[in-house]
Amino acid sequence: MLTHLHIKNFKAWKDTGPIRLAPLTVLFGANSAGKSSLGHLLLTLQQTARSTDRRRALHLGDASSLIDLGTFTDCLHGHDLQQALFFELGWVLPKVLDVRDPLQAESRYQGDHMRLNVTLSANKAQQPEVQALRYAMASGDKEVLDVALDRDEKRKLHLKSIHYGFKMADGRKWPLEEPEKFYRLSDTSMARYKNAGFLADFALATEGMLERISYLGPLRSHPQRIYQWSGDTPASVGQMGEYAVAAILAAQGEGRRLNRQVGGHTKGFAEFIAAWLKDLGVIHDFAVRPVAQGRKEYEVLVKTHAKAPEVKITDVGFGISQVLPALVQAFYCPPHSTVWMEQPEIHLHPQVQAELADVFISATQAREGGKPRDVQLIVESHSEHFLNRLQRRVAEGVVKPEDVAVYFCRRTGSATELEPLRLNMFGEIENWPEHFFGDEMADIAGRTLAAMQRKKIIKQQGGAQ
Repeated sequence: MLTHLHIKNFKAWKDTGPIRLAPLTVLFGANSAGKSSLGHLLLTLQQTARSTDRRRALHLGDASSLIDLGTFTDCLHGHDLQQALFFELGWVLPKVLDVRDPLQAESRYQGDHMRLNVTLSANKAQQPEVQALRYAMASGDKEVLDVALDRDEKRKLHLKSIHYGFKMADGRKWPLEEPEKFYRLSDTSMARYKNAGFLADFALATEGMLERISYLGPLRSHPQRIYQWSGDTPASVGQMGEYAVAAILAAQGEGRRLNRQVGGHTKGFAEFIAAWLKDLGVIHDFAVRPVAQGRKEYEVLVKTHAKAPEVKITDVGFGISQVLPALVQAFYCPPHSTVWMEQPEIHLHPQVQAELADVFISATQAREGGKPRDVQLIVESHSEHFLNRLQRRVAEGVVKPEDVAVYFCRRTGSATELEPLRLNMFGEIENWPEHFFGDEMADIAGRTLAAMQRKKIIKQQGGAQ
């Protein structure tokens, strides 16, 4: 789970400042305020880690990639190549990482948190190049091990640490090679030292964290009368939710069973999703069935109320097909995952938007196989109803204030600012931003004034007759 994010000089963001990421993090703000850019950077880092080109510091995308940010110039704030792109990520490790110095048997470092910060500048070809990177491993809040790679004025790379003593290998002191991608020392560079092998573990920890990020965009696939599934297990529901039905079938085939929280009733995956759809009020019953025995074609059948006949998902309101991918991804993703969603409330009735907050709270508290899933949701939203329900659940004690983080993005000139909203134990936002959901009082006052003026005109016309 991600715990920290800090970005400088990326698109609309001159400096986000340190961002605390909670199990449920919600971003509000006007259109084009820069909310999506935060997720776009994470997806760019993910596709860089997946890239086969180790020499490319940052894979900004192309026609076949998940995200395409254009050129490095396009990514930089103000398109200023003199600026450096900086980002810092912090995350909880799925299990304690144990590092030992092979040259000193008594030197042992154990940590359950990791932090990585990277500075990228444009090289002569205007491509991103690593200027500095630093890992810090911590046990709780205490830093126990660090590694820093940076350049001197002659662009020569140096490896340093406050907590660890690197020992150069015997023989000629060859210079370090360029790092691979934005986070990894090459095998050759690590071989320059007698005791730098653990850096491969840090790189693997970074890749594992990035691989556990999934994304669901604001545009979802239209429902289909027939879905095909031949037994594959998709990594996610896809950025448009196109694999949602395949994910249900895969999870059901694997015998996955979940419960909403400690002590809750355990259900099979399809039944679990159907129960949430019913609780949301969008349907009464839901099932995915093969069209015939032994076939790989499936149909999604729903009942809108108890006495209604079963119909295909294409024959009911559009909302169910739009909310289904959000529900499935929240519970389908592997434990310790981070799910980034844009506008999951799209096409939903206000009441269902409010209920969606309960779904996402449950997703962060759900258990599978008797163990906490520890899933994190980062949600971009425009829904006041979603926030109201979230505040209510905090006041009721269903979710702790520290397990929720709410931010408001606002444009200030050419840059964007991110304001953390202070949510107390009573569910109250102590620093409610001006025009958070528009200027409601201006509309009320304008409507009242217009009504008074019209009544006056009607009265005058009646008197004239």
